Amino acid sequence: MIRLDASTPDFGPAFDALVNARREADEDVARDVAAIISRVRNEGDTALRDLTKRFDGHDLDGTGWRIDRTETLAAFESLDSKLRDALELAAERIAAYHVKQKPEDSEAIDDAGVRLGARWRAVEAAGVYVPGGRAAYPSSVLMNAIPAKAAGVERLVMVTPTPRGETNPLVLAAAHIGGVDEIWRIGGAQAIAALAYGTSSIAPVDVITGPGNAWVAEAKRQLYGVVGIDMVAGPSEIVVVADRHNDPDWIAADLLSQAEHDPTSQSILFTDDADFADAVADAVERQLGELATQATARASWEANGAIVLVPTLDAALPLVDRLAPEHLELACERAEGLFERVRHAGSIFIGRHTPEAIGDYVAGPNHVLPTGRRARFASGLSVLDFMKRTSFLSLDSASLAAIGPAAVALAEAEGLPAHAKSVAIRLNR
Repeated sequence: MIRLDASTPDFGPAFDALVNARREADEDVARDVAAIISRVRNEGDTALRDLTKRFDGHDLDGTGWRIDRTETLAAFESLDSKLRDALELAAERIAAYHVKQKPEDSEAIDDAGVRLGARWRAVEAAGVYVPGGRAAYPSSVLMNAIPAKAAGVERLVMVTPTPRGETNPLVLAAAHIGGVDEIWRIGGAQAIAALAYGTSSIAPVDVITGPGNAWVAEAKRQLYGVVGIDMVAGPSEIVVVADRHNDPDWIAADLLSQAEHDPTSQSILFTDDADFADAVADAVERQLGELATQATARASWEANGAIVLVPTLDAALPLVDRLAPEHLELACERAEGLFERVRHAGSIFIGRHTPEAIGDYVAGPNHVLPTGRRARFASGLSVLDFMKRTSFLSLDSASLAAIGPAAVALAEAEGLPAHAKSVAIRLNR
C-alpha cells in the first residue's frame, strides 16, 4: 500500500505515478482477442463450440446453447423470499431512476420557417454481458437489462459463461425480473464477437453493454463501430475523501469493498489527518484477516491501494479530478460543498451514511461506470446507451428561399458544385 504526503518534495512525481499506473489489458490480451474475434467471424458456431469447451469446460451441444425462460422462472420462484424481495426492491428502484432518463422528442419552427427537431428511438436489439468467473452478479443483470427495457429495446440478449455447464440461480432469477428475452451459455471475447457479427444460432445485436474481464473489455474495444458499446471498462476503483470524524472501520470497509473485486482494483483514501490515516490503515489490515475474499482484497490493497495525506480536504479535489475515479465517496463535514466542486467522477456518494456498496445494489443509479480515468469524458450506463437520436427538418419554398442562398455560397466556396446545384435548382437560379 502506498503512503503519500502532499507536503513532501517528491509528492508530484509520486502522485503522477499513481495517476498513470496501468492496470488494464496488455498487448498479449489484444492479440489473443483479435484472434478469437477472427475465428468467431469466420467460423461462427464452430468457433463458439470449441472456445467454450476450451475455456469453460463444457460442450454446448450437450449442456445446451440456450437457457430457456422456464429455467429463469423456476430460478426466481425457488429463491428464498428475503433474497427475492431484495432483488425486486433493487429492480423497482433501478427502473424508477432510469425511466426518468428517457428523452422526449423535440420539434419547432424557427424564424426562417424551417421545421426541425429530433426523434429518439430505441435500438432494435441489445446484448448484455454478465460475468460468470470470480463471482456471479445478479445486480449487473438488473443494471443492464432494466435500462434497455426502459428505452424500449424489443430483443434483449444475455450472454454469460457457465463454467462446466453450471448456471447460477441468482443470475437466472435476475434475468427473469429484468425481462431478458434470450440467454446463451457463452462468455469471454467469443461471446462479444458472436453478438457483434452473429452466427448461425445467434442473431447479431446493435449495442453491447455490461462488465467483464480484460478479454471482454478488449473485445468491446476492438468491435466498437461494428456494434455500439457502453464503454471499455477496466478494473474497479474507489476514492474516499474523509476527515477524522469518521469511524476508521467504516472507511476501511469502503476501501475493501472495491479491493475484493479483483487484484487489479484500486482503493485510495484522501484525508487531512495523519492519525486518522494510520487508524484506517490498521482497520484495513484487521478487516482483511476476517474477509472470505482476503486473498483477492489483499493483493489489490498491497499492489494498488493508497493513502494520501493532504493539508486540507479542499486540496484533495484537484487530485481527485486528475484520478477521475469510477466511485467517489465524500465522507466529511462539508460533503455537499465539495460535491459541487467535483468535475470528474463516475458516481459520487455524499455523506458518511452513503457507502459505495449501496449504489452497487439498491440505490437506483447505474453501477456500470467509467474506469481508468474515463470519467473525464464518459458517463455511467443509462437509457441513452440503448437509444439513438435522429434529427429531421422540413422546408417549404419560402424557408428555402430564406436560407438557401447561404447554402449555395458555402457549397461553392467548398468546391462542391453538385451540392450548390441541388439547392440552387430549387431557387430557380
